[in-house]
Amino acid sequence: MLVLAAAILGALLGWRYATKRGGDRLDKLQYATGFGIAFVLATLVIGTLYLNLTAG
Repeated sequence: MLVLAAAILGALLGWRYATKRGGDRLDKLQYATGFGIAFVLATLVIGTLYLNLTAG
């Protein structure tokens, strides 16, 4: 669930970033995809670290 939320948030932020830079539709899709993947990876790494550190 958290990963899905990160993907959606990343995609929205990437789309907004490309829009501010004056990108066309394909630029917006590329930024949305890139940001979405980056947010998902960051969420997975942080979640894994959290679970490993609290497993005690």
